[in-house]
Amino acid sequence: MELRHDTPREGSSPAFELVLAVPPRKLPWGVGRFRFYLRVRTRFLLSIAAGLVWAGLSAWIAVGWTESLGRVVTLPVAILVIGGIAIIPGYLNVQLVSSLILDRPRPIEFDQNYPAVTLLIAAYNEEERIRETLEYALRQDYPGKLQVVVADDGSSDRTREVAALPGQEAPRVSVVTTDHGGKSEALNAALANVGTPLVATIDADTLLMPSALQRAIARMLSSPPDTVAVAGSVLVRNSRAGALARIQEWDYFLAIASVKRQQALFQGTLVAQGAFSVYRTEAVRAVGGWPNKIGEDIVLTWGLIRQGGRTIFEPTAIAFTDAPVRFGHFVRQRRRWARGMIEGLREHGLPLLRGRGLHVHAVAVNCLFPYLDSVYTIAIPVGIVLAVTGNFLIVGPMTAAVLPISLVIALTMYLRQRAVFRLLGLRIRRNILGFVLYVLVYQLVMSPISVSGYATELVRARRVW
Repeated sequence: MELRHDTPREGSSPAFELVLAVPPRKLPWGVGRFRFYLRVRTRFLLSIAAGLVWAGLSAWIAVGWTESLGRVVTLPVAILVIGGIAIIPGYLNVQLVSSLILDRPRPIEFDQNYPAVTLLIAAYNEEERIRETLEYALRQDYPGKLQVVVADDGSSDRTREVAALPGQEAPRVSVVTTDHGGKSEALNAALANVGTPLVATIDADTLLMPSALQRAIARMLSSPPDTVAVAGSVLVRNSRAGALARIQEWDYFLAIASVKRQQALFQGTLVAQGAFSVYRTEAVRAVGGWPNKIGEDIVLTWGLIRQGGRTIFEPTAIAFTDAPVRFGHFVRQRRRWARGMIEGLREHGLPLLRGRGLHVHAVAVNCLFPYLDSVYTIAIPVGIVLAVTGNFLIVGPMTAAVLPISLVIALTMYLRQRAVFRLLGLRIRRNILGFVLYVLVYQLVMSPISVSGYATELVRARRVW
């Protein structure tokens, strides 16, 4: 069966085109040739060593820079600024690119006894999109039994009626409705009726590729038995809807995917996102289901890891979602993500940091983000203004040295993602403007938004979705 995405909504264009009737079953790398194997812990230590070498060299080179800036803003402030805009980001980038280079995931074992799975679709006032989402969900080539449940969060439009229509022809589709109380409440109400060993979630604007569920679940079944969650690869479908969506296409395609690959290599993907993930049902129930948090998927994932579960990522299990096209919507979304991280740290941070798993490094990095984003928000705009006047006291050669590393990360991830797209018969669209804006402007916008999210959660301000 050949599937083409030919019915975009007004204001958008197709984000993808599936051109292969039957995708190959094996990943292309490492098949049929000798593979030099390094243990996961060895790869972890090598990536840490690479980052530390870079950080140590950077700190040594930056001694004069630190002294010059210290004469203006005091030495402690200079150390905080230079550490936050150059040395620590350099360490994180080098450690990330080293991880990506060392990452060689094992091929998926597709010859499995596939268990039954229930797909939960979280929806609130989605009457215009829910039918298409259901159509794609029902086209899954999953070999096992598939049930689909729309978890309706008390919609005030015709979401329930539209979602119920496929159920008249396909009994495996049902709708569970709750009073409007938030996404977690709707998902937990649906979870109470789940009788399958696995449960998956997507959002009402998410379109699953035909092999997405099979690939995510095959990865889970091919992994150690303590694997309790697999995050799918969520990409942007509406990148032609404006400059903001074009930028986010690269954020999802390169940055978010690269961090998930790294965390999966080190056996602890910190976000099995609600937009598309697969979980072991009993593991989700054991931690109390989805918590009533603004970042419910983040806190849930951290709870699963805290209970000893392994959470991973499958880059070939692809789903496409709509990115915000209005700046206000984008700000609210990213502020929620930042608040969700603080919720996760508050709820599970200390116990996870006391653990012995490799995921401890990723949790510790999350603890650094408020500091890094705060320094970036204040120092970089000031430094750019000074640099324009010829004063390179803040923004200069050392800060610019981070850019080539970022480009290496982007190139490495692009090659990895291109291999995935070729495997699935997908085509990467040209988006040069989005990439340039992503590299030069995106972080200048993202850091202040993240800082506002951290601050609002730290003072426990009213939650706004």
